[in-house]
Amino acid sequence: MSPLRWTCKSTRKLAKALANQGHEVSHTKVAQLLADLHYSLQGTRKSLEGAAHPDRDAQFRYINRCVKVCQRAGQPVISVDAKKKELVGPFANEGQEYQPRGQPERVRTHDFPDPKLGKICPYGVYDPTHNRGWVSVGVDHDTAQFAVESIRRWWAHMGHACYPHARALLITADGGGSNASRNRLWKMELQKLTDETGLVIHVRHFPPGTSKWNKIEHRMFCHITENWRGRPLISHEVIVNLIGNTTTETGLTIQAELDANTYPIGIKVSDEDLRAINLQPAKFHGKDWNYAIKPR
Repeated sequence: MSPLRWTCKSTRKLAKALANQGHEVSHTKVAQLLADLHYSLQGTRKSLEGAAHPDRDAQFRYINRCVKVCQRAGQPVISVDAKKKELVGPFANEGQEYQPRGQPERVRTHDFPDPKLGKICPYGVYDPTHNRGWVSVGVDHDTAQFAVESIRRWWAHMGHACYPHARALLITADGGGSNASRNRLWKMELQKLTDETGLVIHVRHFPPGTSKWNKIEHRMFCHITENWRGRPLISHEVIVNLIGNTTTETGLTIQAELDANTYPIGIKVSDEDLRAINLQPAKFHGKDWNYAIKPR
């Protein structure tokens, strides 16, 4: 018995390999034997997440309680995240859309980025209370400055109108990326935002390996992807329009805007700057996942 299972080989190749070992058999018989042994052609399944944090479920319950408290008090709650970067130009996009028969949309053979158009990085803000979203379509790096600027624009264009008497803002975010729980620049930029708006900003990070449970993923981003399926993202204007015209039967509406600013990478936040942040850790996992930043 060999530890190697030839599940990646065709039945013809399996039959040939068996013949080389002295077992004459047809490829149809190999297929029958595999079926009798309960083998079938299968793809991979994404299910391995690594070791789960012991307080993972407790953090989810804690986030849920905080969200309900804020919603009952009429305070804004948002889910934030960056969508994957997309090539801008006549490139292939997964999915299909209706076209006249025999006239498919023509796109480039190779996916080499256009030096002029480059890529876009959408950063989204989703309000689960009102089922409304905001997307800043960035053309530069996905940094903490870009993330907070997206939240700033959401507040200016949508949030303040929905919550004119708001005193606090609850942000639920992943634990990594531009809004990572250990990202010093993220906290410093939030301090600037809270100083500008006067809002107390409460942040709740999801535990490691649980980003798929972020509401923005399955309440907003998935519908954007569905809306532009099979469509080449040929320009920034097309991308903004496709995102802004994404709707659902449950009433989702999205506003989108191009953010042409540049966001340099590698900005260091000193220990002194970090101490200047008016950050108050929560009692539960306050050193990593849960904290509030108040105006100075």
